[in-house]
Amino acid sequence: MTIQDVMRRVLAYGGLLALGVALVGGIVGFAVAGWTGVVSALVGCAIAIAFCSLTAVSVIVGFAVSKGELLHPGFFGVLLGGMLLKFLVFFVLIMVLRDQTWLSGGVVFGTMLAAVLGSLVVDVLVIGRSKQPTVDEPAEEETQGRPARR
Repeated sequence: MTIQDVMRRVLAYGGLLALGVALVGGIVGFAVAGWTGVVSALVGCAIAIAFCSLTAVSVIVGFAVSKGELLHPGFFGVLLGGMLLKFLVFFVLIMVLRDQTWLSGGVVFGTMLAAVLGSLVVDVLVIGRSKQPTVDEPAEEETQGRPARR
């Protein structure tokens, strides 16, 4: 399984997580704040899942840019650029949404927290089950994988 396959699986399971969090968050939001709570739950879920998905997408794009080399500067540039983009967009969203009367702050926060924690669980489960090799090349016959003496 390649890193692209792993990240695509993270995105697919993240989509299922988003549906679950939006459904449960919508029900709880409606119970707490009526239709404002439902809208708040959907907004919070959308924000959290978008940010979590951006990480997986940046790994896929970075891997393509670096042509498969994980230690390539292009790979790290794409990852760091994605993190910077997330920080800036999050800051702008918080500034725009903080005083909105059509949102319930507690419901948005709770939904975002549930979505982020859920996405961490998805990441751990998918990456843990991906069976990534720990050794790239087979050991040489003479050294059995130990450093050669000079």
